[in-house]
Amino acid sequence: MKITTADYLAKRLYELGIEDVFGLPGDYNFNILDSIIKNPDLTWINSTNELNAAYAADGYARIKGFGAVVTTFGVGELSALNGIAGAYAENVPVVKIVGVPKTKFIKANTLLHHNFSNPDYYAFERAFSSVTETTTFLTKENAKEEIDRVFETLVQTRKPVYIALPVDVCNHLIEDKIPEIKIKSDERTLNLAVKKITEIINTAENPIIITDYLMKRFRLQNEVNEFIDKFNIKITSMIMGKGLVNEENPHFIGMNHGILADADFQKTLDAADLIIGFGTLFSDLNTLAFSYTPDERFRINIQGNFVKIDNVKYGNVFADDILRALLKADIVKKADSAPVQKGYGVVEISSDPIKTDEIFPIVQKYLKENDTITAETGIISYPASKMNLEKNSNYISQTMWGSIGWATPASFGAAMADREKRLILLTGEGSHQLTIQEMANFFKFNIKPIILLLNNNGYTIERVLSNNSNDPFNDITSWDYKKALELFSGKKEGYETDGAKFEYFSVKTSAELDLALSKAEVLQKEKLVYIEIFTEKDDVPSLVQQSVDNAKARFGG
Repeated sequence: MKITTADYLAKRLYELGIEDVFGLPGDYNFNILDSIIKNPDLTWINSTNELNAAYAADGYARIKGFGAVVTTFGVGELSALNGIAGAYAENVPVVKIVGVPKTKFIKANTLLHHNFSNPDYYAFERAFSSVTETTTFLTKENAKEEIDRVFETLVQTRKPVYIALPVDVCNHLIEDKIPEIKIKSDERTLNLAVKKITEIINTAENPIIITDYLMKRFRLQNEVNEFIDKFNIKITSMIMGKGLVNEENPHFIGMNHGILADADFQKTLDAADLIIGFGTLFSDLNTLAFSYTPDERFRINIQGNFVKIDNVKYGNVFADDILRALLKADIVKKADSAPVQKGYGVVEISSDPIKTDEIFPIVQKYLKENDTITAETGIISYPASKMNLEKNSNYISQTMWGSIGWATPASFGAAMADREKRLILLTGEGSHQLTIQEMANFFKFNIKPIILLLNNNGYTIERVLSNNSNDPFNDITSWDYKKALELFSGKKEGYETDGAKFEYFSVKTSAELDLALSKAEVLQKEKLVYIEIFTEKDDVPSLVQQSVDNAKARFGG
């Protein structure tokens, strides 16, 4: 049977498990949006701007597996570029779809709006070619073949892809049959790699796995947890991989903060005679300024589509195939070991001005099963990553790309991907101001998160990194965030006493934070809970300060 190209594209999105599509309308993408809206399996979400739409699609994909964002030509797609770049940096599979002018105008190089005065209809595709795994500019002749190729690339690499769809090609009829995506490892190479890995693990007495973000992207959470339980192997996680492992599992030894981690963790890691990498990325922010670097014990490195064993690369070997093969391998189960103390201990509650180091132990106390926690970059992500998660929780942060403002719309996308989980957003006022417009969609779609806003009067992480912490460029404008909530929620007179959609708390002490979170446990079931935490502008979490000191000691500055 034949259907329109736009209908086929919508069908392919749903086939990936995508149910919500983010973006903004524009006259070049109306036909695409028509196909999305009429598809009963898809919900169109008008974002407040294209950057937020890309961030939301990114957050959605981190939870759901894949995401999609649709914009119009030129002005719309370039506004989304940074969001797609972040997804590319962190292997987040987002389909970027753009509606472009009719083919006849492109061929004639007609001077149309959203283009340059010297038209270049392919300039924006070229821009996206640097931040996506592949791009395509559809025609009536190539539409079916190219859509299928691009979607196969998306599934294989778990990186963003770009599709430009001209107005007239939207209604062109193509076959609706979806081809099976067959992505399999080279059987001989796979068997060699599994054999070698098995031999190395069996000669080790005390191996430890370091897991990370790629296991999330390839949806291998269950396999990783089954592997450590079946073979009794201890495991730690990098920041980008947090939430992958059930942190209540006795094999989990805590987050890998390297030399900045607790003494028990360092002692356990030092005792290992073999380190196995599951999808690891040893970047500066993911290692707390290289507080952990692999040494000669790091002999096995499983990545998305290859494996390195003793520095020998085994190509065309996919992570899902190798983990499933290893689960069937003849690996000797390791001896039991004592569990390691993880996360934060109990913090003293007082009426003194709150310190940032007190925030995260208190938040940890109120975490529950089935939470989704989103942590903004800056001074929040490091101490937040140390919190113990309850089982079946999600944790997302943009650690590699580190674009401030990402967390607010990304958390909206994450909430839309799994409406059953309670959402907790941890952000700072500097980041929040960049993308706060997306708060309107929290109210529109009845998303009821607990939002903790750290208000420390400016860009505190930049103050730490600057030569002079009082440099004026690290100051930001002061906002009344309660008034902002009233704006985005459409508050009317008498609203707070009759059917309020949000509850606001101003917190200046640990006692006030503890009380606010206690109340939030009940209030969040009915409304959005917003907790603004005021700290001194130069108050920096110890884990952040230690990582900065470590970086300066290593690299100067």
